[in-house]
Amino acid sequence: MTNSPWKVACFSSQPYDKQFLLEHSSPAQLQWTFYEGRLRTATHGLASGHQAVCCFVNDELDRSCLEGLKNEGIQSVVLRCAGFNNVDLKACEELGIRVARVPAYSPHAVAEHTIALLLCLNRKLHKAYNRVRESNFALHGLLGFDLHGKTVGVVGTGKIGGVVVDILKGFGCRILAHDPYPSRDDIEYIALDELLTKSKVVTLHSPLTPDTYHMIDSEALQRMQPGALLVNTSRGGLIDTLAVIEALKAGQLGGLALDVYEEEGDLFFHDLSDQVIQDDVFARLLTFPNVVVSGHQAFFTREALTAISQTTIANLSALLTGAPCGNEVDWKGFVKS
Repeated sequence: MTNSPWKVACFSSQPYDKQFLLEHSSPAQLQWTFYEGRLRTATHGLASGHQAVCCFVNDELDRSCLEGLKNEGIQSVVLRCAGFNNVDLKACEELGIRVARVPAYSPHAVAEHTIALLLCLNRKLHKAYNRVRESNFALHGLLGFDLHGKTVGVVGTGKIGGVVVDILKGFGCRILAHDPYPSRDDIEYIALDELLTKSKVVTLHSPLTPDTYHMIDSEALQRMQPGALLVNTSRGGLIDTLAVIEALKAGQLGGLALDVYEEEGDLFFHDLSDQVIQDDVFARLLTFPNVVVSGHQAFFTREALTAISQTTIANLSALLTGAPCGNEVDWKGFVKS
């Protein structure tokens, strides 16, 4: 460790990021500069004078941005999230920039939010809430179904998907799962096409990779049971939004609950209440009565933010001192030993 603190530029930062990162770090070790804007090629100059950058899900660390960061003297990139699809890891390898992520913060936070969205969508809680506030206590249009006894398809059974499985089993659901790396012996793993055909509810918990991009497209939606519900709290790019809109219009898809959206970068984490949404696709989604959207808040619990901050700071300490880091990823996306 040098005598002076390491300087870290933190992008896409909100007041809660600043609160938790400062709470769990020492000023003698890390000196933070917080930027509300996203990191991208046009903003990489803000990292000048720092040794590391701290980024989030919608920052754009492509080759051009990374080359700019390298020229500014950046040695390390730490992500305040599990996913790293927004980072050109091959370019990082070539430029000698080390990258670390937060692989697990609070799987319970995301899993519980998944179930909250599912219950809201199924039992029409969003509609009921607004009705009651207008003194309308009629029940027509609010009919749902029991989750007990229903077949739920869980796509991805890692840490988050695994907790979702446990919660759904508590509801008395029959669980079908799809994962290229099966990790449990208490549930049935099947092919994705078969899962879509057999499930009343499908919930997505997969990373975004070239293989999983738009895994739910028009063909996949046609395989789903008519009236089935789809939930995504993982990555927006798993779903072809235009195809989902067509399936909703046709009545093939019974309902959609999202905490992520494939073009969320210019929307989520910002107060746009006094503006007209310029994303016509997203605006169309919001017109459906059987669509529930939250703004990428599934991770947003005190426990999760504490874990994210602590892991991020530990990652910074390791990378900046040249020590091994258990959360470092290589250019193929594998954890370095």
